[in-house]
Amino acid sequence: MVDIRLHNTKTRTKDLFTPIDAANVRMYVCGPTVYDRAHIGNARPVVVFDTLFRLLRHVYGADHVTYVRNFTDVDDKINARAAEMAAAGDTRPLEAIIRTLTDETIGWYHADMDALGALRPTLEPRATEYIAQMIAMIAGLIASGHAYAADGHVLFDVRSYPNYGALSGRSVDDMIAGARVEVAPYKRDPMDFVLWKPSTDDLPGWDSPWGRGRPGWHIECSAMSYELLGASFDIHGGGIDLQFPHHENEIAQSCCAHPTADFARVWMHNEMLQVEGKKMSKSLGNFFTVRDLLDQDHPGEVIRFVMLSTHYSKPMDWTAEKAAQAKATLAKWYRATNGQKSAATVPDRVVEALADDLNGHMALLHLHDLFNRDLLSELRAGLEFLGFGTAEDKLWWKASPYVIGYTSSNGWQGDVTLLTQGLLAKLQNFRDQRDFASADKLRADLEDHGLKVRLTKTGPEIEKILPTFDPAKLEALK
Repeated sequence: MVDIRLHNTKTRTKDLFTPIDAANVRMYVCGPTVYDRAHIGNARPVVVFDTLFRLLRHVYGADHVTYVRNFTDVDDKINARAAEMAAAGDTRPLEAIIRTLTDETIGWYHADMDALGALRPTLEPRATEYIAQMIAMIAGLIASGHAYAADGHVLFDVRSYPNYGALSGRSVDDMIAGARVEVAPYKRDPMDFVLWKPSTDDLPGWDSPWGRGRPGWHIECSAMSYELLGASFDIHGGGIDLQFPHHENEIAQSCCAHPTADFARVWMHNEMLQVEGKKMSKSLGNFFTVRDLLDQDHPGEVIRFVMLSTHYSKPMDWTAEKAAQAKATLAKWYRATNGQKSAATVPDRVVEALADDLNGHMALLHLHDLFNRDLLSELRAGLEFLGFGTAEDKLWWKASPYVIGYTSSNGWQGDVTLLTQGLLAKLQNFRDQRDFASADKLRADLEDHGLKVRLTKTGPEIEKILPTFDPAKLEALK
């Protein structure tokens, strides 16, 4: 069995992953608040933890991995959007509007993430289905002295948990100095956070010992993870923007509710996403939803490729150039593997790359190598393993440049990608052997024969077909 090593935010080291129970590996990832389309930043953790889900299933068996990702369907943003719909003329009760809104948004989310090749998690709980469990956990925290009721609210007493701040590496006093916190007269400490808050008659609410109200955001994930995965489970994931306060608060309330348990053993956080080197923002005009990109002729697997090309722990920059390169590369691979039978096993080097803290960039480099060495059954198996599907399931690649029916000036018709595959592999082999003189000569010969070649980190590629291209003359170069 391959060893998996993952960077644990809690220990700040890359550790050997040893599950609590190899027959039931358990992972929880914070899901979306469902009031609008998912933007491409929202898609990054989906791709990251889908990749980890695939790796865990490969190593431990598909039936031995439980992946939970929730839907937050009770939230002030949802209430505000529903109120906008009511103001625009929807005459139904607010609860009915909210249900329609959240159902529709979950449908959008599934369709968009499916397009990225993401597997559905094992369980996708809605927060509103676990209100009773949240109330029970809150009551237990009050009974143990870790929470208190005040003015219809229930708040967690941060000072009652000495390890608060360990995940993000800050003390409570530092957090107060550096963060914007809600100042309220019912709080004992500025950092105390809401577990339950009152609802007015016009807002969604549930009966509780503290009056009609609704849960705070943080308690939702603690209650759902406990009910579905237990007091201790293996991995908790999400974007780095959730590290504080959401994950810090989850740890505090869960560890106080279940003091003999570990809660999550491994914490993983993906970094943020930029667009063309800038923070994504509507004011800059560089804000894109996943659906925007899909509608702009960026296939889901191209979006996935770009995301896997940067390590999840590093900031990722979405650029038009990266998308174009990813599309060209995938088109070559789909064309080459079309009709091929997958290898019986996933190539070891691809699995080992992911086992080294989800090194997707290295896994893609190995796919390039398989293509260059004409190991097409292994390439197909690697593509499937990484979530790119099969050539037969995709159609867009058939219209990609240099892939279908190129017609030269002398009437030759064919596939330039396949025609030159062996020559490009030969060129790369010269470079691997540091025989740069032979590599430069072959590259010059190819250009003399009408093919301009560019060198990239992942190997040589056809950059342009020149008017002088004569496929008949390529035979002499093989």
